Amino acid sequence: MKAWVVRRPGPIAGDPLLLVDKPVPEPGPGEVRVRVLACGVCRTDLHLAEGDLPPHRPGTAPGHEIVGAVDALGAGATRFAAGDRIGIAWLRRTCGKCRYCRRGAENLCVAAEFTGWDADGGFAEYAVVPEAYAYRLPAGYDSVTAAPLLCAGIVGYRSLRRAALPPGGRLGIYGFGASAHLVAQVAVHEGARVHVLTRSAAARSLALSLGAMSAGDATDPPPEKLDSAVLFAPVGDLVPVALAALDRGGTLSIAGIHLSDVPPLRYTDHLFAERQVRSVTANTRADGEEFLRLAAQLRLSVTTQPYPLADVNAALTALATGHVTGAAVLVP
Repeated sequence: MKAWVVRRPGPIAGDPLLLVDKPVPEPGPGEVRVRVLACGVCRTDLHLAEGDLPPHRPGTAPGHEIVGAVDALGAGATRFAAGDRIGIAWLRRTCGKCRYCRRGAENLCVAAEFTGWDADGGFAEYAVVPEAYAYRLPAGYDSVTAAPLLCAGIVGYRSLRRAALPPGGRLGIYGFGASAHLVAQVAVHEGARVHVLTRSAAARSLALSLGAMSAGDATDPPPEKLDSAVLFAPVGDLVPVALAALDRGGTLSIAGIHLSDVPPLRYTDHLFAERQVRSVTANTRADGEEFLRLAAQLRLSVTTQPYPLADVNAALTALATGHVTGAAVLVP
């Protein structure tokens, strides 16, 4: 099969991914294999390609927003049938035994494995996953529009919940890419007043079309103080900006797996009055199931820019340079 693998992590302009031929993977016990129909391009894939995240194994194919058709079952796999269209996401496997797994926080598992980091992902023609970590997909989404739901949607949803937004609250969203344009719709549906802060004029226009009350530049103050904020842009300089925009008792949720350095914070300007910062680490399967049920109910508008699998470097370059509106999706 054809697969793009991380050859040598480095700037995307240096083409760190290499197209190779790999054997079609065989599913092990409790696993299923899918023929990849679409795979979203996540900023985490860019971090892996560029070396912001150290590789866990050499020559790994990134991609963890996979929509695929089941075409082989490993021994004992009974959850899906051949031909079923399923989703494969970032969280690939957990130990089920550590104290975090036992208390329902499997996203913090000490031995967790991740699709496209610990095992080959969807920048390929086939992929394998433990069936217990795959998702049934909501009706009403084709393969391209379903793909971003599997990380941008799921992890974005956890980020929104970590922001502790009160009913009818005022939410700021910093950065407006794949995750943010889905989260904004959930928040609007739940009655929030959403303010989007992003450098992209196209993203600001999209935000207003999806129900945001305002859309300004990333460093602009929002038109009102915020109860909650979610930082999707991997820009540490925006942490004090977002904290300064919070009202008393507000919460900033930082969504990314990688963030540039945060400048010094001034206690009275950024943290006093019980303002707080929370990070977000992956997701639990319960998060995924809850979000996908909500996606089925709300029929979210998913903005995508499809690319042929052969153009993976173009997709990553567009993401790196801020030229993707919504989500980039690879189609074999």
